[in-house]
Amino acid sequence: MSKPKITIVGSINMDLITVTDQVANAGETVAGTDFETLFGGKGANQAVAASRLGADVSMIGKVGDDAFGSEMIKNFEENGVDTSGIAVEGKTPSGIANIIVSDDDNRIIIIAGANGKVDKMHVDQYTSVIKDSDMVLLQFEIPMDTIRHTLDICKKENVPVIINPAPVAELEREYLSAATYITPNEHERVRLFKMREDGLPEYYEKLITTQGDQGASYFKDGREIMIPPKSVDVVDTTGAGDTFNAAFAVGIAEGMTVEDAIYLANDAAGLAVRKLGAQSGMPMREEI
Repeated sequence: MSKPKITIVGSINMDLITVTDQVANAGETVAGTDFETLFGGKGANQAVAASRLGADVSMIGKVGDDAFGSEMIKNFEENGVDTSGIAVEGKTPSGIANIIVSDDDNRIIIIAGANGKVDKMHVDQYTSVIKDSDMVLLQFEIPMDTIRHTLDICKKENVPVIINPAPVAELEREYLSAATYITPNEHERVRLFKMREDGLPEYYEKLITTQGDQGASYFKDGREIMIPPKSVDVVDTTGAGDTFNAAFAVGIAEGMTVEDAIYLANDAAGLAVRKLGAQSGMPMREEI
């Protein structure tokens, strides 16, 4: 079987990770226990995860003209991701995520940097890549106009697309309807559909909800079905959702049923949380 072709249009960040036993309150200084600089960004995480799981992956996005940008492009190449769709934005820093890890959970502040310059003109240069894809995967860490434009291209070219609405933002009905699947976590799902007057039922069959240590759910015949995860020792949950999305995309692109793709995604996400950092623990296919 040939490798599925997956294209990610999204963010590329460097994660600056501080580990602490105590999160500081306003005006307070506390001692941390560790610090690391690791590769991240939802788009980049999903690209690396999908490549490690056996897909032929293209990344469309931007980095800054700084040391972080060069390192991140090299990391893609080392993970087998096609970087021809990544541009270096002059006089602009690369995107960063400031991550505080405490009590097996995380708090994240994003600085968009070059990710904020991923515009429609940039995506238009790679329409042929999108057209040739078995699946396109989108998140909300690049401008929403670019998200809408990419969805327009996918609809025109009849390319399946997964919307991972994180961080959550309002998206018009026509664009949600254009998605093949919508993959919020339980908090994003509440916010995404609270923003809407037309409610949830129209999107039941598209909706895949990740629910942390409870696993993930999907709808079948109007009924929500939970798929539980395997029990794992958690080190850092950063990137677990991105791994899930990538694995789900790979599974669907390979022709799996929704349920089987969720089982694959749950297993991949469970393996990913064993190490510190978004990409460090992302598994190879043979590990699953």
